[in-house]
Amino acid sequence: MGIETAVWRALAVFRTLGLVYALAVYLRRYDEYAHPIGGWVVLGLMAGWTAVTAIAYGRPHLRRWPLLAADLAVAMSTVVATRFIDDFDRIEAGAQTLPVVWAATPVLAFAVRGGWPGGVGAACGVGVADLVHRGALTVPTANNIVLLLLAGAVVGYMMSLARRGELALARALAVRAAGRERERLSRDIHDSVLQVLALVGRRGQEAGGEAAEIGRLAADQERALRALVSAAPETVDGELDLRALLSAYATSSVTVSTPATPVVLAAARAREIAAAVGAALANVAAHAGEAARAWVLLEDAGSEVVVSVRDDGNGFDRARLEEARAEGRLGVAASIEGRVRDLGGTAVLDSRPGAGTEVELRVPR
Repeated sequence: MGIETAVWRALAVFRTLGLVYALAVYLRRYDEYAHPIGGWVVLGLMAGWTAVTAIAYGRPHLRRWPLLAADLAVAMSTVVATRFIDDFDRIEAGAQTLPVVWAATPVLAFAVRGGWPGGVGAACGVGVADLVHRGALTVPTANNIVLLLLAGAVVGYMMSLARRGELALARALAVRAAGRERERLSRDIHDSVLQVLALVGRRGQEAGGEAAEIGRLAADQERALRALVSAAPETVDGELDLRALLSAYATSSVTVSTPATPVVLAAARAREIAAAVGAALANVAAHAGEAARAWVLLEDAGSEVVVSVRDDGNGFDRARLEEARAEGRLGVAASIEGRVRDLGGTAVLDSRPGAGTEVELRVPR
């Protein structure tokens, strides 16, 4: 049972107790009313409406603004009706309204449904009805209105906090379940796939020749898979450790260096930075040469993160990059510069023929 369902049930209990209290108060003083039969009619209306709302508010699809508006209208009507049922002298002397605390129920209902703005708005409505009943702003009336405003504001604010807490708990449980599943898969993969890849890598290196290339590829896949299963999952607040995403790119020809402490960013932001780095490494694989090596360096600069991708490959003349842009070939511009620009950052590319290439990405947190 969610927090909201429990609160609506508690509200039904409050309304029932409020009806019982109103009935007890009326039984003690009904003979002092100018029209006691009218009082019984109003109490009968309150009893019927209590039964209707107990059923309606118990069903989530009926907890809509039309029902809440009708609830508020009924409560205001019972307060105003007291002016025509009670004795004028009793009203002047500050006698309680016929529904007493029962009329506060829609204020709480509005607060539960619409937060503190809804609660305060409904309190104002009941306050206006109380003013109409009294015919003037007396000290008891002002006190009642202030109490209603405080109740609506506090209950509404607490409900907003409760909803956010419930969502955070649900996400935390989901992350915990995902983490446990990741640990289970990691154990299974470690006991099977990773051991096989490690064995193929060692045997390939020992055999030499074409088998050595197969061994190298197996070793690369082992490192990539090991980084994948050990990567930190998304946190409860929707954040990721950028180190884990970049470490997945490590192979025998790509070295990834990261800080010792987590570099936590919003998940979407971290994934875009990792995708830009992946695009830079794809360019290394495609254009730097078969023997080229690459180095990825992640730095946490406080207000921004800096990622450098450097290789010792063929390099190129920067004029070629401008020519590619002019011809509409926007691989670097779209995959790297475009991603970083959308994040509010900058991408600087430096390359010379025979001297390799370096791409520096600076992205604000």
